Amino acid sequence: MNENRPIDMQALRVFLSTAQDCNMSKAAARLGISQSAVSQSIRLLEDNFGTPLLNRSARPLTLTAAGMALFNRGSVLMEEALDLRGAVIEAGRGIKPSLRLGLVDSFAATCGTPFVRQLLKSTAHLSVRSGLSPNLGEAFARRELDLAISSRSLDLEGMSNHTLMAEQFFLIAPQDAPVCRSVADMAALAQALPIIRFNQQSHLGTQVDSALRRAGLNPARRLEVETADTLTSMVAGGLGWAITTPLCLLQGARSAPAVRQDFIADLNVERKLYLHFRQGEYGTLGREAFDMVSNLLEDQTKTELKVLNPFLCSLIEIHPWSEDGYHPS
Repeated sequence: MNENRPIDMQALRVFLSTAQDCNMSKAAARLGISQSAVSQSIRLLEDNFGTPLLNRSARPLTLTAAGMALFNRGSVLMEEALDLRGAVIEAGRGIKPSLRLGLVDSFAATCGTPFVRQLLKSTAHLSVRSGLSPNLGEAFARRELDLAISSRSLDLEGMSNHTLMAEQFFLIAPQDAPVCRSVADMAALAQALPIIRFNQQSHLGTQVDSALRRAGLNPARRLEVETADTLTSMVAGGLGWAITTPLCLLQGARSAPAVRQDFIADLNVERKLYLHFRQGEYGTLGREAFDMVSNLLEDQTKTELKVLNPFLCSLIEIHPWSEDGYHPS
């Protein structure tokens, strides 16, 4: 036995076919080779391993303990080899073998489906994770994601961060609440109705809290939610008012017609969405994904926002591709 000799994959294929029925003639017919060739291939493996794989004295043939071990482990190895062959062929045709994608909730709920539909055209297997931006950043740091869209730039070595869009925050309130056009109006509203906040674990929540402090406001922290659709629904139900963004309002589109939207210029706060990928990985996929998202935002998202309120489109700025991006050292 030569322990360093690699396994002959063709011989393994012949053995696995034989082991299915414990019959060499059936294996030969299935593979389109002679029974003698089947026997020679199995002898080659037995010489390689230094132990019998078939009990030839029994009729029908049976597997030895070593043969059973090879059948169980070899079946997995052969399946992986076939998958590898397919992945290499697909990669040669421009199809990525697998991709792990992370999407911040508001993007996943509004643009996720058409984005994934386009990615599937050039990806053999796609795994999608959605959640809060900090959680996606942690997953990227653990190398659990290959591509992500979040609202925070990731300061990781080798990371490429490209700004996709910027959107300004605005106020939503129940339809019968007083109109807000200034920070003073917002302060008066806070006396009449509680604010509904994004929770402090979210990047949205920290941005809104910072904007309120800069405006000299500190409404009581009575009600916090995790998702944008829940926030919009609760405002529509008259539970309070909130600060949100166009994409987040679109996430809660079912409740959006029941809330009034007021823009307060003095609030002066915006959220950015970034595309993240590692430099040198997946070739041109980063640029391709950037173009897909830009087109979706321009053609689909803005159209949907116009239906809710035409002024919302003016609160979104779609950024062009930049070769530089942001690359932490």
